Amino acid sequence: MSVQMDINVWETHTVTAYPNLQNSYPVQLRIKGRQALVVGAGNVAVRKIQGLLQAGADVTVIAPWIHPLVSTLPVAIVERTYLDGEAGNYQLVITCTDNRLVNRQVFRDADAAGVWVNSADDPVNCSFILPAVARQGDLTLTISTNGQSPAMATWLRRKFELEFDERYDRLMDLLVEVRAEARYVLGTSEVAGWNEALDNGLFELVAAGEVDAARHQLRSNIGLDVYRGSDPRYTSDNAGPPTNAAPPTGHTALRANESPNLEPKVTA
Repeated sequence: MSVQMDINVWETHTVTAYPNLQNSYPVQLRIKGRQALVVGAGNVAVRKIQGLLQAGADVTVIAPWIHPLVSTLPVAIVERTYLDGEAGNYQLVITCTDNRLVNRQVFRDADAAGVWVNSADDPVNCSFILPAVARQGDLTLTISTNGQSPAMATWLRRKFELEFDERYDRLMDLLVEVRAEARYVLGTSEVAGWNEALDNGLFELVAAGEVDAARHQLRSNIGLDVYRGSDPRYTSDNAGPPTNAAPPTGHTALRANESPNLEPKVTA
């Protein structure tokens, strides 16, 4: 799940040592079942291949020498040097070689075919970069330095990994639950109050095991308690939206363009 906050910044001017990465656009790709090529099969390639496999990609590895661990992975292995033009046959390409000439050729081939390509530790030959990633359940935090310092990105990732634990999973579960109720009852989840709740101790309540209190606070902040009190179809404070009933109409929910304090937009 990738979360995009409602911040009114329409233009950014990132200064980076690599012009090809200036003002890059961060995304998360769904690559399950897509054809991915990894050129190179050393230690770095092992990590890249494992990440691609975790995302469900169909991976082909081309290299004149194959790391023993690569041979144990469910990938197609072509044990030879890269041939000009091959990158154009895939949907995503990663090069993991210490040969800048090979990296450059792969980049040119992929770029000419409209295929996204990343070159490990070679930002000049990248059309996309791979951020450091910290995960906890559905929460994914990515950190990038625009290719300038992978060590910095990795260090920050380790710091955040120490912070993210099951408390964030419980908070996410609560937010998902109440968001579903808001969409049913109010007709939209883009209402005022989400940030207010999160800024005023919601996480601390969940972390302390006070999930019911956290639920009450969140629902109150976004206006669900007001509606629940007038709807006889609800039978208890903690019940979800009534089943087998048409969504109510006429509620004056604030829309996205009416308040700066809105639910973060979920984009993936």
